[in-house]
Amino acid sequence: MAQTKRKRRTKHRGNAAGMVESRGRTGRANEPVKGGKGKGGALRTDRLDRPPTWRSAANRSAIATILFVVVISFLQNPAVALAFGIPMFFLYTGVGFYTDKWVYERRQAKKAAGKR
Repeated sequence: MAQTKRKRRTKHRGNAAGMVESRGRTGRANEPVKGGKGKGGALRTDRLDRPPTWRSAANRSAIATILFVVVISFLQNPAVALAFGIPMFFLYTGVGFYTDKWVYERRQAKKAAGKR
C-alpha cells in the first residue's frame, strides 16, 4: 500500500489539570528572543537613544499643567488656577527639557566609555 506524504498532525490533547495545549510546537520550549528583554526592551533603548526635543518636553508639560490646573481649580477659583497654570507650563517645559538633555548626555557618555 502506498504511503501518504502528508505530515503527521499534532493531537489536541489536555493535561492532568484540564488545560488544553495549543497545536503546534508543544514538545519544546520557545527559543529565547535575542536582544535582551524582548521587543519592549528594544523600544525603550531606541527611545532613550534619541536626543530630547522641545516638542516632547512641551507635550509632557502640557499634560502636567492640565492636571495641575484641574486639581487647583477644585481648591481655588478656576481663574486663579489658570493664572498659576500658564507660568507653570513654561516652567515645566524648561525643566523637563534640560533634565532630559542631562540624562541623554549622561547616557551617551556612558555608552562611549563602554559601560553599556
